[in-house]
Amino acid sequence: MMRHVLVTGGGGFLGRRMVEMLRERGDVVRIFCRGAYPDLEADGVEVVQGDLRNEREVTEACQDIDAVCHVAAKAGIWGSREEFHQVNVRGTANVLAGCLTKKVPALLFTSSPSVAIGDQDIVLGDESLPYPEHYLADYPATKAVAERMVLEADGWEMVSNDFLPLPVPGGVRRLRTCAIRPHLIYGPRDPHLIPRLLEAAASGRLRQVGSGKNLVDITYVDNAAQAHLQALDELLGEARCGGKAYFVGDADAVNLWDWIRHLLSEAGFPPPKSPIPFRAAYLAGAVLEGIHRLFPRLGEPPMTRFVALQFARSHSFSHRRAQEDFGYVPRVSGEEAWKNLVNWCKKHSK
Repeated sequence: MMRHVLVTGGGGFLGRRMVEMLRERGDVVRIFCRGAYPDLEADGVEVVQGDLRNEREVTEACQDIDAVCHVAAKAGIWGSREEFHQVNVRGTANVLAGCLTKKVPALLFTSSPSVAIGDQDIVLGDESLPYPEHYLADYPATKAVAERMVLEADGWEMVSNDFLPLPVPGGVRRLRTCAIRPHLIYGPRDPHLIPRLLEAAASGRLRQVGSGKNLVDITYVDNAAQAHLQALDELLGEARCGGKAYFVGDADAVNLWDWIRHLLSEAGFPPPKSPIPFRAAYLAGAVLEGIHRLFPRLGEPPMTRFVALQFARSHSFSHRRAQEDFGYVPRVSGEEAWKNLVNWCKKHSK
């Protein structure tokens, strides 16, 4: 069945791959983004330029749409707290308002496992993990607020002239919502994770944090996009995933630092420098955060508490619930994903 799907952030890394896969299966796709994407327009994608912080623009983009995939966000480990809030929280509230105003049946939200990560190791964690009481970075803090808003809106309908979202009595359900939490998305065209690793290694700034024994989930971009499309189909069908969040990733977790060393070696980059103990990195991160908050002109600190935890702790998750509720099984194997990544790194290493 052909559907009309709006993808916010459809010109980005994950968003673009989702757009391509939606088009491949015959859906009509509109993207809402800040920039111009003539290549996507030439491929039949409707490009609407706008700002997530502008409710009117977002609402207009939701006109005549069957489902919204809200992928756009301000990501990163450092930056203006106000900007994180405006884009990730207010922007998501605007997407919700647009869906309710235009009576869109389904809203799929791209979340992050970081909304459920505290300061301890997580091995095969599942969706029963609670939201931590405190976050060490603005990105997970604002994504957690946004995720909770989206999930709590499952089953809402727009009522009254003031467009106030209220639960619909009698079991009637208008908007169905769901959140997908892919961990460490990587692959060809990655503008974030892999380029930062390669750049740090090339400049001699990359150091192993902790023992190097931590296991983490990683998610090849095609697998992340596949999970979103499968959840979207379920949301528009029986909606067993309505009001729920799901961890997704590749079939197996990897030893983070072995994986990084192998990638650097294959791509022709120097290995990480000598290890730094986790406690030392965490303390250095705390000090540097304070200094860089006092002196914003210094930019992003070379280490933060959040980064220390990401580099040193195990963060692996069970994908069983996603498999049971909407049939998620990664379609790209770890071996194939690795081959594609290495080839891309070699081609674009400069």
